[in-house]
Amino acid sequence: MAKETVVIIDYGSGNLRSAAKAFERVGDENNLSLDVNVSNRADDVIQASRLVLPGQGAFGDCMDGLQSLDGMVEALNEAVLQKGTPFLGICVGMQLMATRGLEHGVHAGLGWIEGEVVPLKPDDPSLKVPHMGWNELVYPSANTQQDNRHFVLRNIDSSNNFYFVHSFVFQCIYSSHLLAMAEYGELIPAVVGRDNMIGVQFHPEKSAKAGLHLIANYLDWKP
Repeated sequence: MAKETVVIIDYGSGNLRSAAKAFERVGDENNLSLDVNVSNRADDVIQASRLVLPGQGAFGDCMDGLQSLDGMVEALNEAVLQKGTPFLGICVGMQLMATRGLEHGVHAGLGWIEGEVVPLKPDDPSLKVPHMGWNELVYPSANTQQDNRHFVLRNIDSSNNFYFVHSFVFQCIYSSHLLAMAEYGELIPAVVGRDNMIGVQFHPEKSAKAGLHLIANYLDWKP
């Protein structure tokens, strides 16, 4: 079996070591022929079997970091939009898929999923921002049945909790792109996606068994 190459993109943002270790562990535990490569090179992105874009910090700073890498945004567009390479965005890496972000001004995103990243403003004043802690996923009414859920979310139910830390949320234009939510005073976007791309607001690499399960699903996903 040919090795799959998972490229975790290094653009100066995100917990790269934790993400790489989580993918390596899933590969080992599931006897997958997997090469996990942390890279800041556009050529590696083009050649990857799967792509992971982590991220932490401000939206604009993260976009600047991507754009500072020679050919990186062009390589991402080619790989994801033209070649159909499976893509996973994590935290701010997920938010960068949006049309724009409204953190410290207005900043253009990758524009892959129509919507904008806006401040988290819970109705309950006792709830602090950033939202920091463990939450279960809540599925839109159309996706409550396992058979209707996205492949990457299969067999993930209310007994599974994921670790969140964020102050902004991704508001999708189209409800079909919102795959799962979390409860924080109100329902907030937790998973978005379309076609060969999916993004999670939480950190699967910090979410123990549930996070490893989601990573395993992603590695098994053939969009």
